[in-house]
Amino acid sequence: MIELLRKRRSIRRYTEKKISKKSVEIVIESLLRAPSSRDFKPCEFILVDDTALLSKLSEAKEHGSQFLRKAQLSIVICADGRKSDVWVEDCSIASILVQMTALSLGLGSCWIQIRKRKHDAKETSERYVQKILGLPGHIRVEAMISIGYPGEAKAPVAEDKLDYSKVRLNHYSVQYTPGKNNMA
Repeated sequence: MIELLRKRRSIRRYTEKKISKKSVEIVIESLLRAPSSRDFKPCEFILVDDTALLSKLSEAKEHGSQFLRKAQLSIVICADGRKSDVWVEDCSIASILVQMTALSLGLGSCWIQIRKRKHDAKETSERYVQKILGLPGHIRVEAMISIGYPGEAKAPVAEDKLDYSKVRLNHYSVQYTPGKNNMA
């Protein structure tokens, strides 16, 4: 798993190569196996492979969703907001699991934040996606994940670029230092 994490990068350019049905089935399985708080399973997933719909969804945000137009697949990560007060967290877990699964299959992916983003000055990205896909109001949209065969190569983030200043040991005032035996 750590090797996948080391390789994972946000891919925003895709080839035209179609994703096999078997790969799509594995991607779906990963979504359905995602854990959820108290096992309420509020998440729902809309797979979009229709090019016209991908084009419309690529306009969901003012910035940062246009590359979806060239993806072979998008997964709209949603949840029934009435089932759980932590649907956002549950959707986030499913989102990263599907991205890691895609990578394990040789596919690239990128998270497209929808919740709390604007489509334009008058409409939220969430409402725009709800209208495009015919979602009822209680089905909340967290994000869209673009998936396809990578049309760009990105090197893994080098280990010396990892920001260990974000890691503390036992107390906020104690900085963790990698390579030192400072664990209890």
